[in-house]
Amino acid sequence: MKELRYLNKYFYKYRTKLLWGFLITVVARIFSLVAPRLIGNSLTAVENYLQSDNSDLSTIKQILLVNILIIVGTTLASGFLTFLMRQTIINVSRYIEFDLKNEVFWHYQRLTQRFYKNNRTGDLMNRISEDVGKVRMYVGPAFMYSINTVALFIIVISYMISIAPELTLYTVLPLPILSVTIYKLSRIINQKSTLVQEMLSKMSTYAQESFSGIAVIKSYNLQAQAAGDFNALATESYDKNMDLVKVQAWFFPLMILLIGCSNLIVIFVGGNQYIQGTIEIGVLAEFIIYVNMLTWPVAVVGWITSIVQQAEASQKRINAFLKEQPEIESGKGIGKPIKGTLEFKNVSLTYPETGVKALDNLNLTVPSGSTLGIIGNIGSGKSTLLDTLMRLYDPSEGSIYLDGHNLKEFQLSELRNNIGYVPQNAFLFSESIEDNIRFGKPEATEEAIQTVAKKAAVHDNIFKFKEGYKTLLGERGVTLSGGQIQRVSIARALIKDPQILLLDDCLSAVDTDTEEEILSHLKSVTKNITTLIVSHRISSLKHADQIVVFENGKIVQQGQHADLIEVDGYYKDLFEIQQANSSK
Repeated sequence: MKELRYLNKYFYKYRTKLLWGFLITVVARIFSLVAPRLIGNSLTAVENYLQSDNSDLSTIKQILLVNILIIVGTTLASGFLTFLMRQTIINVSRYIEFDLKNEVFWHYQRLTQRFYKNNRTGDLMNRISEDVGKVRMYVGPAFMYSINTVALFIIVISYMISIAPELTLYTVLPLPILSVTIYKLSRIINQKSTLVQEMLSKMSTYAQESFSGIAVIKSYNLQAQAAGDFNALATESYDKNMDLVKVQAWFFPLMILLIGCSNLIVIFVGGNQYIQGTIEIGVLAEFIIYVNMLTWPVAVVGWITSIVQQAEASQKRINAFLKEQPEIESGKGIGKPIKGTLEFKNVSLTYPETGVKALDNLNLTVPSGSTLGIIGNIGSGKSTLLDTLMRLYDPSEGSIYLDGHNLKEFQLSELRNNIGYVPQNAFLFSESIEDNIRFGKPEATEEAIQTVAKKAAVHDNIFKFKEGYKTLLGERGVTLSGGQIQRVSIARALIKDPQILLLDDCLSAVDTDTEEEILSHLKSVTKNITTLIVSHRISSLKHADQIVVFENGKIVQQGQHADLIEVDGYYKDLFEIQQANSSK
């Protein structure tokens, strides 16, 4: 259970509630033991009455009536305390589930882009849902029934020893066999539970990717193949689950068999002792009741063990991600307003997963409030440059400076709060258009949202929708066009009032007229904002203060639009091609 030790901090956090749960459990078990003892006493009293010629019938009736009332009272008290036990311990399991899910989710957000490139979404979701659910069963039902079982065993066995030591010894003979059986089966369950959870992750990943790429699957008419592949995964998952439940199925019959053996021992040995006059008939009856009281706790040991082993396997998978440390750590912070002067000094970046050198000894200065245009072939390093500014990746070599300070000195929140970023593949959440824009500034008013929407040239489009800015996106509502998505993303970046604005080919899906309108608004908005625009369209960059041309992670041309179109090279060739296309 070494992986489950990670949860000890939560047990400590809720130690008071758990202690109360433990005390209530012990008291409840003590109350539950009153009934067998009184039943035994009642049988002994009846036997003595039958064997005595001078006994008074009214006296024996009074004894039985008092015993019955006490049995009913203690049973009700035990039931009520058991209810409180469940309310205390099961509630704690929900608190721990809440805390663990939040911890995992928060840790996911701390991890860098490399982590998400190496792990699939379905697997991430499975660990925060299914695996955490398995762990909750350990800190809830398994923990509760373990306390209940241990308390009952200690109290019952102790009392049995106090009244008939020899008979108790014979009664517990099957327990060592039980212990060995549980140990052997639990190891097998742990191994098979890990395989089941891994298989569930594969199924979740495949289903998530299929739903995300449903348009591609349908357009290539691959529904039958996709269903077949999922069926193969489901069949494999079924086989692994059946392997697990076949092992689990051994527990209950074995527990009942061993309890049955204890009953036979009690009847045989206890019966002989009664015949010999060593024990009373009430003691024999008590022992039979005690052994049967232990039937459910002993039987549930198998279920508890199964839960613990599954939780161990799940917590191991959770711990594997929680042990992942982000390569990018937040700095101490500068504590000064950011102006936006950027400087790249001998910056190189090689992706460790592929070995591709995305940036190669880059040297570049971008003055505060200026606009830099970036252009180049696909894979030349343009988007990577923007990623390094937000510290989604850190350079392998060299340093990036902002207002004379190394980026690593800034707190990540301090840096990113001052950057407005519009990615190449814009992502909108399944919320209203208004909420998607407000995502950039949660406290933004409706008036501010509409203002930035106008600057992004998307206000008129939004107004045409029946619900306007309240229109829901995604699966529950209208799906915007590619150009509209890009413009909503631009509005989301502008509402932050950033000191640095990064636009990564975010005008590729809009027509020329809309592009001109957006650029015109941006020109007035970004007068005092350092702006970096990545684009394949020269029309988007021609008004920039300086333009750089990337090739294989290096700057091969640099200057203003008017200068670059006069120099032979990539920029001039692309300009002539686009000019020719626009005149057709």
